[in-house]
Amino acid sequence: METVKTKSIKGGEFIIRETACGDIFIPEEFDEEQLMIKKTCEDFLEAEVFPNLDRIDNQEEGLMVSLMDKAGELGLLAVSIPEEYGGFGKNFNTSMLVADSVGAGCSFAVALSAHTGIGTLPILYYGSKEQKDKYIPKLATGEWKASYCLTEPNSGSDANSGRTKAVLNEEGTHYLITGQKMWITNGGFADIFIVFAKIGEDKNLSAFIVEKEFGGISMNPEEHKLGIKGSSTRQVFFTDCPVPVSNLLSDRENGFKIAVNILNIGRIKLGVAAIGSSRKVLNHAINYSNERVQFGLPISKFGAIRYKIAEMATRNFTLESACYRAGQNIDDAYDALVAEGMEPAQAKLKSTEQFAVECAIIKVWGSEVLDYIVDEGLQIYGGMGYSAEAPMERAYRDSRINRIFEGTNEINRILILDMLLKRALKGELDLMTPAQAVAAELMSIPDFGEEENSLFALEKRILANLKKAGLMIAGAAVQKLMMTLSKEQEILMNIADIIGYVYLAESTILRVEKLVKLRGEAACTGQLDMMRVYLYHTVDKVFIAGKEALYSFAEGDELRMMLVGLRRFTKSEPFNIKEARQRVAKQLIEANKYCY
Repeated sequence: METVKTKSIKGGEFIIRETACGDIFIPEEFDEEQLMIKKTCEDFLEAEVFPNLDRIDNQEEGLMVSLMDKAGELGLLAVSIPEEYGGFGKNFNTSMLVADSVGAGCSFAVALSAHTGIGTLPILYYGSKEQKDKYIPKLATGEWKASYCLTEPNSGSDANSGRTKAVLNEEGTHYLITGQKMWITNGGFADIFIVFAKIGEDKNLSAFIVEKEFGGISMNPEEHKLGIKGSSTRQVFFTDCPVPVSNLLSDRENGFKIAVNILNIGRIKLGVAAIGSSRKVLNHAINYSNERVQFGLPISKFGAIRYKIAEMATRNFTLESACYRAGQNIDDAYDALVAEGMEPAQAKLKSTEQFAVECAIIKVWGSEVLDYIVDEGLQIYGGMGYSAEAPMERAYRDSRINRIFEGTNEINRILILDMLLKRALKGELDLMTPAQAVAAELMSIPDFGEEENSLFALEKRILANLKKAGLMIAGAAVQKLMMTLSKEQEILMNIADIIGYVYLAESTILRVEKLVKLRGEAACTGQLDMMRVYLYHTVDKVFIAGKEALYSFAEGDELRMMLVGLRRFTKSEPFNIKEARQRVAKQLIEANKYCY
């Protein structure tokens, strides 16, 4: 595979190309200013959020609004807002760092994310100059709070089927919006609603900026939810709500495109926020394991507990590696588009859209990593973990929504391969040539040439073979099923699993390789162990997903040949995974926190 610089790589191209470690960003490279922003976020949570979690969950009147106001005063709502609108104009990866740092903030993190993301960005990226001048400064300070009204009772994943209507009045001055929206985050206190509705008999949604003061808006009481109880979640009803024609956002029938593009940003931000939540849970679990004594010893001395701690840390480390790699890809794409003359707001959208595959992967794996970590964290606490007096109960409940938010994980898995194939059909990605090369390789004698002795050579060879496994199965599925592949959701999800695990494994290898070059091998023993543990798991995951996919559409000699190929491409060397985990756990337990 050809090695390319990150700045020239396209979204999804990682599956057919190799990236050099020097061309990716790793979180250890954040500069002093970015680390100060991170510290501000963490200090805010410690001072304002963590002491008030029960009050927040009880939705004490005015509390969440006051927290948002205080966050606005510190500039936490304006990190990625351009300076001309009162923001700080920081790049995408800095906004990722904020989402990460605030991610441990339970329901507050949800409110802040909805406001700064799906509530504000549609106006920032799609609004007219007049709309941005009017709304963005007040959203940046938190004077106005924002929400996003897309989902309806009969319109969830199929967002474009929404029934909310917008009818132009006789004077031609206002659209009268009528309809019902549900699961509206921040709905109870929002001043601004981004509302999606169909004008007349249009087939596609349009988007509108709706002020609460326009009238014609009513709400149901707060929803009683499994988790994120402090997040305001309402059904919102619009009854002939008069919206000035000047508040149509972007072009007529462009609403679905707005929703999709904003969701790309929401997906990757959700994934990176999971890191902050996971890190907090890990710290609690490690600390508790050192304090809890059974059979005369802290439970952190026992192998079963050390297994959990090491595995939790490994998954969080890999997720973090992928998040900031993708974030920098988006920043680099933005810089290139602006240099070519594209208007900055459009470049922001295009750069994120370019890496929509990576955004979907990070959303899926981020939410599932967090679910794994809170589950194991609760298990480490044992019976105490089940008590609302301990921190795991809230973390466990709050985590569950993330596999549904921003498009369910099933939808996102299906989208991963769908987006790759559509780009291939458009000629944006050449998936066919590498897939054909892998098919030809199956007919050849395996290469038993000399192995390189350099550090990471083995891992990179294994990774390259895993990519070949994915290309072989995806190529065969496309060729065999053709137009019916889109209906074979189980096969699509099998292939998406291969692609996703490969992306996280590669991101981790590249991060650790770069870190070793910066700090030396002796200073990175834990990171090297985590990298190898995750790659070990990835080999098995790819084999299982690949086998399930092949059994689903291939048969006879074709099946036998591809199974031989799958076994060839999922070989790995013997590795004492238990000892690697023990070494990782030892470092974490001695530090009494997540220390990577």
